[in-house]
Amino acid sequence: MHATIRRYDAVDQARTAELVKKVQDELLPRLNSLPGFEHYSLIDSGNGVVSSIGFFDTSAQADEATRVAAIWVRDEKLEQALPNAPEITSGEVVVNETRAKSS
Repeated sequence: MHATIRRYDAVDQARTAELVKKVQDELLPRLNSLPGFEHYSLIDSGNGVVSSIGFFDTSAQADEATRVAAIWVRDEKLEQALPNAPEITSGEVVVNETRAKSS
């Protein structure tokens, strides 16, 4: 499994709610339809910092998700809300555990 973390800083805080809704309604369905999609989370750290983490089966699939996200930002004209390119960290997931849900 491969993960990609994108950290955006200097996010227009007046547009955070809009950004979250657009991610949920528009970006997430695109990512979810990509081959190898496993999981995606968006994190609002406050103070104009928003991060996302996406999990895919392979490095190539994670790279494709990064490309799709960049196109989506441009298509949605979010360059002012997200004025700086994200800091991207990507790599193989070497330890992962999910709590089993009790019945």
